[in-house]
Amino acid sequence: MLVAASSVIGCHPVGAGSSSNALDRYGLLKGCDASPKLLTGNGNPLLDFMYVADPTAIVHDGRIYVYGTNDQQQIDSVGRENKNSYEFIHSLVMMSTDDMVNWTYHGIIDVEKSAPWTGVKGVSWAPSIVSRVEDDGLTHFYMYYSHGGGGVAVLTSTSPVGPWTDPLGHNLIDLSTPGLTDCPAPFDPGAVIDDEGNGWLSFGGGKSSTATTLYPGSARIVRLGKDLLSLDSEISEIPAPYFFEASELNYINGTWVYSYSTDWVDRNEWFTTEAERPTICSISYMTSDNPLDKNSWKFRGDILKNPFGYGMSPTNNHTHFLKFGSDYYIFYHNNHLADFREIKTGYRNICVDKIDIDESTASITLGTMTLYGVTQLKPINPFSWQQAETVAATHGFNFEHTSVPGNMVAVGLGKNQMSEIRKVDFGEGASSFEAKISGKGTIEIYSGKPEGKPIAKLNADNPQWDNVSVKLNKSLTGVHDLCFVYRNGDFKFDEWRFLK
Repeated sequence: MLVAASSVIGCHPVGAGSSSNALDRYGLLKGCDASPKLLTGNGNPLLDFMYVADPTAIVHDGRIYVYGTNDQQQIDSVGRENKNSYEFIHSLVMMSTDDMVNWTYHGIIDVEKSAPWTGVKGVSWAPSIVSRVEDDGLTHFYMYYSHGGGGVAVLTSTSPVGPWTDPLGHNLIDLSTPGLTDCPAPFDPGAVIDDEGNGWLSFGGGKSSTATTLYPGSARIVRLGKDLLSLDSEISEIPAPYFFEASELNYINGTWVYSYSTDWVDRNEWFTTEAERPTICSISYMTSDNPLDKNSWKFRGDILKNPFGYGMSPTNNHTHFLKFGSDYYIFYHNNHLADFREIKTGYRNICVDKIDIDESTASITLGTMTLYGVTQLKPINPFSWQQAETVAATHGFNFEHTSVPGNMVAVGLGKNQMSEIRKVDFGEGASSFEAKISGKGTIEIYSGKPEGKPIAKLNADNPQWDNVSVKLNKSLTGVHDLCFVYRNGDFKFDEWRFLK
């Protein structure tokens, strides 16, 4: 696939050096800009080569697609020593999986380009996505996002990876929206479509003119129009105690489930014995069977504590949960990747863990944050073409957009970078390896960790894209983790497969 003119996305390469020390080879010495996942085998964060926050997610054609705020754009703009103020973030990040461990990076949604009316200072954060089949027979995707702290805008596409366009040319909601009162920060949208096909949007932030510590009074919900691009009801308040930000909506068995981030303030007031007061800066939830009736909302409790409640460094949070297969998963962010790199300026990464939900009562058990993440649902098929950007862990990776929306190539390889793919099922055996490469360099292929002799070395030397193959030193059978090590040149890598 031809590479389009585009900036390189991802972390700057960090050479692993020539030392035979295992830690050096993994690029995991203390202070090194590398991934903790290669050494530990953990599943979190989802992407270890860039900072991403504020997840939303959707299921389409057997895959989970996850989207988030591009914190990497901020750190690339101001440097790791400067605080994440979010002011240079003009794009959203896309990724997907069908096994929950190996994630395909689909690149960024350039909001500044897709919505030029937002201008060069039109920051974009915290997306929320829904989809439905429209009259043209296609699945349409609606991506609501924070246009800074003062509004909600929307992008649409007929593919979960774009291209994305702006159908309105202005905010869907902002401070000038008729009927919106006393909500100083109408941002952080949370969208859902109910069983009758009605779209709903929650949002809000800041403190209303009647705010108390217990009730800031700025959480809002509205029914969307049939086009999902307009408003079709009054804007109603959700009386969320200790409300701060990060609105999200789910719909479970006839019940609207609203989740949000609580504030950092002390919990000196409480109003009910039916639920415990939320912990500091937690994710809490409320339920309703009539969402435009303010009095119908019932506070239910915490879904997720602040990361410091799980032994991690404190940070704000934003979550989304959804069902995939027979299980529910909660996506959230923390600072684990930045902490590992000793960066203390607020750059975040998306993680996932399971969460228990009783669908009959819309009751949610308090979840957890782990470094391990979740169990892989199925192995990868190595005899089908796999993308170079489908990885469980990496070291020193850069990516570049191609002319195909959602497709990336790994670039600048040949300097001891690494990528890991977990649980690859070779069945009765593979005898050779094939990859699509341009440039000059070597891919060493290891079964398991990159130790001892590789099972194959693929050498490429062609300035044009070419399929290059090599026989394996021994046949691979059964299930293996794979590690690719990239050496001796400067090349780009698009996709790979094994042959029986």
